[in-house]
Amino acid sequence: MTGQALKADQADEFRARIIADPALILDDQDLMRTLVAASERGMGDNIVDLRGLAMERLEARLDRLEETHRAVIAAAYENLAGTNQIHRAILRMLDPEQFEGFLRTLGHDVARILSVDAIRLVLESPEATPDPALERISDVVRVVGPGFVEAYMSSGNGPTTRQVVLRQTIPQTDVLYGDRAPDLRSEACMRLDLGEKRMAGMLVMASDSPHMFKPGQGTDLLSFFAGIFERSMRRWLA
Repeated sequence: MTGQALKADQADEFRARIIADPALILDDQDLMRTLVAASERGMGDNIVDLRGLAMERLEARLDRLEETHRAVIAAAYENLAGTNQIHRAILRMLDPEQFEGFLRTLGHDVARILSVDAIRLVLESPEATPDPALERISDVVRVVGPGFVEAYMSSGNGPTTRQVVLRQTIPQTDVLYGDRAPDLRSEACMRLDLGEKRMAGMLVMASDSPHMFKPGQGTDLLSFFAGIFERSMRRWLA
């Protein structure tokens, strides 16, 4: 028997043994590493490595899951901080025993707690003239004509039923902020229900940061704050 024939017989025998018992190779880590490395070299640069692609996709999916996890945790902490902030502002707002002190607290302490640069309480009046008594005790109050609240909240885009409107474009008017208007970049407008036989009201918060209030943000906390505020106002107005 020639050498080539002998080698062929040995190869056939070895192949048959592997087919009969694959564990001979699979259980040998060094042998498996050598075979995988040889396979990858043999594929060349122009061959698609499906195993490598699968690993890259798994790694990319893991990265996205980690980013989502971090975003969810950050949002949860931010929401908790916002809730605590609103609660502190409400407790401080309920402290005063006189209406003048209530308005002063609103414009200073509450604004500081909520990190806003201006707060305005807007009250519609049939006469559409400023109330000297209110303006004398606080620069927070603005008395306006009928229909002002709806027009201001809708910004000329038609009637809106939303209780809270967030925006980064403040209407061009000096009625609410006076000389400070050009410095303000975002705003939250909260519609107030002051009770039967009373005209519309609105609580407005403004910031010099364009990112403080913007469309798409949650409004649940502001709606809650507005609900507490309007109930306090009904008590004062009664």
